[in-house]
Amino acid sequence: MELWERTSVLDVLDDLLRGSSGGGRIALVAGEAGLGKSSLVTEFARRCGTRARVLWGGCDRMVTPRALGPLHDIGRQTGGLLADRLNAYGAQEEIFTAFLDELTGPRQRPRPVVVVEDAHWADGATLDWLAFLGRRIGRLSALLVVTYRDDEVGVEHPLRGTLASLPSTIVRRVTLPPLSEACVAEQARRMGRDAGTIHRLTGGNPLLVTELLKTDGDAVPEAVQDLILDRLRALPSPARELAQLVAVIPTRADAAIVAGASELVDLCIGAGVLVPAGDGVSYRHELLRNAVEDSLSPARRASLHQRALGILSQVTGIDPSRLVHHARLAGDSAAVLRHARTAGADAARQGAHREAAAHYQAAAATADRLPEPQRAELLEAYAVEAHLTGLYKEGLQARQTALAIREALGQPEEAGENLRWISRLAWLTGRAALAWETAARAVTLLEAGPPSRRLAMAYSNQSQLYMLAYKFDQAVTWGERARELAERLGDLDTAIHVTINVNTARLADGDTDAWTAMEQTHERAAAHGFFEHGARALSNLGNIAADELAQYAAAASPIDRVLEYAKRHDLDGWIHHILGTRARIRMERGDWSGALADADAALRRMGLLGVGAVWPLIVRGRIQAAGGHPEALSTLDEAARQAAGIRDAQFVLPVAAARSEYFLWYGDVERAQEEARRGLALALSVSRQPFVIGRIAYALWRAGGTDPLPATIAAPYQMMITGDWDGAAKEWARRGAVFLRAKALSGGDRSAAVEALRILDGLGATVAAEHLRAELRVRGLSRIPRGPRRATAANVAGLTARQVDVLALLADGLSNAQIAQRLTLSAKTVEHHVSAVLHKLGVANRAQAAAAAHRMNLGDGEAGRDPR
Repeated sequence: MELWERTSVLDVLDDLLRGSSGGGRIALVAGEAGLGKSSLVTEFARRCGTRARVLWGGCDRMVTPRALGPLHDIGRQTGGLLADRLNAYGAQEEIFTAFLDELTGPRQRPRPVVVVEDAHWADGATLDWLAFLGRRIGRLSALLVVTYRDDEVGVEHPLRGTLASLPSTIVRRVTLPPLSEACVAEQARRMGRDAGTIHRLTGGNPLLVTELLKTDGDAVPEAVQDLILDRLRALPSPARELAQLVAVIPTRADAAIVAGASELVDLCIGAGVLVPAGDGVSYRHELLRNAVEDSLSPARRASLHQRALGILSQVTGIDPSRLVHHARLAGDSAAVLRHARTAGADAARQGAHREAAAHYQAAAATADRLPEPQRAELLEAYAVEAHLTGLYKEGLQARQTALAIREALGQPEEAGENLRWISRLAWLTGRAALAWETAARAVTLLEAGPPSRRLAMAYSNQSQLYMLAYKFDQAVTWGERARELAERLGDLDTAIHVTINVNTARLADGDTDAWTAMEQTHERAAAHGFFEHGARALSNLGNIAADELAQYAAAASPIDRVLEYAKRHDLDGWIHHILGTRARIRMERGDWSGALADADAALRRMGLLGVGAVWPLIVRGRIQAAGGHPEALSTLDEAARQAAGIRDAQFVLPVAAARSEYFLWYGDVERAQEEARRGLALALSVSRQPFVIGRIAYALWRAGGTDPLPATIAAPYQMMITGDWDGAAKEWARRGAVFLRAKALSGGDRSAAVEALRILDGLGATVAAEHLRAELRVRGLSRIPRGPRRATAANVAGLTARQVDVLALLADGLSNAQIAQRLTLSAKTVEHHVSAVLHKLGVANRAQAAAAAHRMNLGDGEAGRDPR
């Protein structure tokens, strides 16, 4: 095999293999589709010869990725304990340990090289395995080579978190560049083709260069499909049909697919359509397979998937997720129902919750074919995975249907369990009345039977609801009832769940010892495999630190930790909650672009749905209000609507404070007082936390309210109200609260007020800053510095005037070259401006920047208008 311009990369891999004798190494081979990643690692494996034992696995582009697909490939290669554990669908820990044992086997074996191809298609369990291996390979004599398409791994792609968790000291990132113009020119010259045309049409992509050079005439990029279809048309009809069958099978067609068709396989290989791959065949590149699959009519594609399903379902030990893939695309609902339940259960056991939810969802669509008890079991299993992956509405609907079935069957224990789950999912979707009603019904129904784990968890659910509602005494009372029953029954699951409830209540109520207890509970939950409990412990810790304790600097650590933890354990349902918490921490700490990025990411994940939407909307609305965005009030209106459905003070009060702040800035003092006064009445009725009360009491005072204020106001808020602006500013600085420090300084002398303006101007809080300037003029302070130029003040991201110009053109869809021509700048200067804009907006690409520009009213010539 001849690889063009890849010698230096092969040398890097060879150096890593040699260096792995003193401790493992990791090579991350990245590049867009067609750059030759598979060819590179294949050639590297060939060059390894007897020096290494290559264990090879790949990830497939399937409707729902197969759980631990690469490990299954490797297990078939190694046999032994690893294969046994995989075939028995063992727990993750058992499978991962068996793999480590395979790497550290007899000394006489050559050094292992583990190749994982196309990690951008990896399922959650495979990402867990890569993280697991990455943290341990440094102590082994082994090399891990991971290939992925970096152009398909966006900022929210789960692979990013896995790669970030790998030890940087042993990781070498290998990015494959396109072929140089000189290389393309040389290959074109050999084939008698026009070098300029070939390079222009391919951009130096080795796959496209190769394909174009194999054809006569001048092909264009869109003709890649035609290239492979021309070869197909040249085949006899039976061989062409076989190639089409192979095209609907992701990555590689097994030996079973091509069994008894060796002559047809040879024809396809000889025509350059297929290549040998293991014991089967494949297209030389996924792009070519995709091209053929996409060319098929819907009816023909479905027919071929049905044929593949029929063949593969006869193969012993076949991964059920592969059968689901073909059944779904064949439209065979009976087969989907049959295989998706098995695939869902397997994925759930292996920690691949996204994949489990997708399989169960597919099965649930036709679950009415099942006997009622089995239908209820399927819906209940689906609801668990839906909860873990953030599909709360779907999980709630599944539980409600399962409840009706259990009640009709006369099964009170199962009905009680469904009621408890409905309570939790109803709260998450912002339906507080239903949450409390079903929680009480669950307790009543389960108490009528013998003591059980379901009853213990129903007690704990009541404890959790009271804790969330700031009713801490009741939370502890119900928690003790749950703990006593759980310990009597040996129910560790509920015992950990209720411990989190009780310690959250204690911490929010001022018991600082509960911080250590929460950390210990997180470790205990993680050690016993209760990963969701582990996420809840850390998440609650960060929430309490930020909200009830106002310790913003301290809150950042548990939130950053739990975000990585949730990604590692495929807990999508927690990620948007965590992003919402981090958004409010970042806002208070002065990182407004990061806060907006987190808020927007959370809302993209969940949309406007219940608990997960409130804090992202508050953060977005406050930043919009501070920066003069015309949609600020509608954003805060939506936050209020979502909070009203939840009813808990921890959501209602921050919305009230934010809306009071908005109306104060925009000149409606009466409305500002009204929002704060209503919030303070609620706070005093349900809360005894000084910072919860202080936040809304300060909002009322700041709006000019003369109402008597309670004594239970946190010290820094009390200082601001009584005029000790210096003490308050120092205290907020100690707590990491940049924005609140600016508010404290705004009440001080000229020097302090100027510092407050500097902070607000730096944040892009133009409306807040202008409101302060107006107050300072009323106070008679002179020589108040003017705000930044309109081009910077026009947005909350702090862009320069030139960056605003660049963003405006970028939002209109202009390329860098077109922007350079329009603004009379060099292409390199425009490139630097675009990079700075992306960074300041906290986005990953031009499309997201354009969306942010329209959403935040930036760069469109109207951003500088005062919406008042």
